[in-house]
Amino acid sequence: MSDTLRDQLLGLGFKAAPKPERTNDRKPDRRPDARRDGRPAGKPQSARPAGKPGEGQRPARDGDRRPQGKGRPAGARPPQGAPGKPRSREDIDLAKAYAIRAQKEKDDRIEAERLKQEEARLRREAKAKLEVLLEGKSLNAEAADIARHFPYGGKIKRIYVTADQLKALNAGELGVLQQNGRYVLVTAAVLAEAEAVFAPSVALKVDPDAPAGEDPYADPQYQVPDDLVW
Repeated sequence: MSDTLRDQLLGLGFKAAPKPERTNDRKPDRRPDARRDGRPAGKPQSARPAGKPGEGQRPARDGDRRPQGKGRPAGARPPQGAPGKPRSREDIDLAKAYAIRAQKEKDDRIEAERLKQEEARLRREAKAKLEVLLEGKSLNAEAADIARHFPYGGKIKRIYVTADQLKALNAGELGVLQQNGRYVLVTAAVLAEAEAVFAPSVALKVDPDAPAGEDPYADPQYQVPDDLVW
C-alpha cells in the first residue's frame, strides 16, 4: 500500500495494524569447542593415561621367562662341536673310527643275510633236483625185515632191507639217501649222482675197502645197537 492511501485511511480514523512481536526462533549456535563426549574439541583422543611402571602390562608367563645370557645355565659345558670350543684332532679321529666300525658292522650284517638267503635258495633248488633224480629209483622192499642201522645227523637211524640187499649195502653196491624225512635205498650210481646234486642227502655210503671195525652196524647181529638213540 502506498503512503498516500495509508494517509487517507488514517485520516478517516483507521488505526494502523500493530506490528507482530519478533521472537528469537533461531537455535543457539553450538560452540565449536563442545563435543558430546564432554571432551574439548580439537584435541585428539589420546591413549590411556600413563600410569606407574608395570600398570596395564600383561603379566609374564613361565614360557616368556628366558634365562639371561646365551640360553645356557651358568657353569654348563658347551656341547661338542660348539663354536666356542673347537674339537681336537683326537676327538675327530675317534669319531671317524666309530663311524668306520659301525659301517663295517652294518655291511657284515647285510652280507651275512645275503649269504643266508642265497644258501637257502640253493638248498631249495638242490632238493628239487634230487626229487626229480630219485623218481622211480627207490629199491625199498615191502618184504624187507632186517634193520640196518647207521649214524646220521648225530643220531642212529635205520632202514629195513632184505638179506641180499644187506650184503650189497655192506659191499658198497647200494647206498641210502635221506629224502623228506624218509630213507631211500638206491644203487651206488644213483647215490653218486645224488651226492653231486645235494651232498647232505647221503645218509649211508659204505666204503668196501674200509676196515670192518669202522662200521660196527654192518653185521646183521646188531639189529638193535647198544647206543641207539630213539
